[in-house]
Amino acid sequence: MATKTADEAGATEAGEATETAEATEPLDDEARAEGPDAAESTNAAESADAAETMHDAEAAATEAGAEGMKEAAPSGVGQGAGAVVSAALGLVSLSGSWLGTVAGAREQLIGQLRTSTSASVAQQIKEVYGDAWHTTALWGGLFALLALIVGVVVLARPAFGAPAGPQAPWIKSVSWAGVTLGVLGLLLAVLKYTDALLALPSA
Repeated sequence: MATKTADEAGATEAGEATETAEATEPLDDEARAEGPDAAESTNAAESADAAETMHDAEAAATEAGAEGMKEAAPSGVGQGAGAVVSAALGLVSLSGSWLGTVAGAREQLIGQLRTSTSASVAQQIKEVYGDAWHTTALWGGLFALLALIVGVVVLARPAFGAPAGPQAPWIKSVSWAGVTLGVLGLLLAVLKYTDALLALPSA
């Protein structure tokens, strides 16, 4: 009995030693990979992927916004140019143009040639001065009409398929100035052409 008990005690000690050895055996590569360091590496990789995805999304949004601005820029520039042209044409219609001056001088020369022989005073006034005055008024009215048309087109552009977004205030102001000058120039041209304003002297 004593010998059997001693053998059992030795077997028990041997089993405990084996379990202790297995417990203290170094972790293999797979165990190391599944440890805390591996979890931290996985989290870091996921964070890096998320950051890269956000960066790509921001870059795409920035590029889309830049493209939208590029598409909208030409329309805004065109409307601004149209507003300035309208105002300039309105000023020309009131102050006189080079074309109107040349056309008036040409008509005056034609009148002088027609009345160079024998013509009454009234006919000379009409041929030399009246026709030239009417021609100048006609050219002024043409410039006024162009100013009015361009100004109205610029003001009405947002209602006919213009890019999204309000029209710049300065474009509206300059366009309205061109329309106003065009109306005044057109009215002045009509009054001059019909001899209601600064009528020709009578002989």
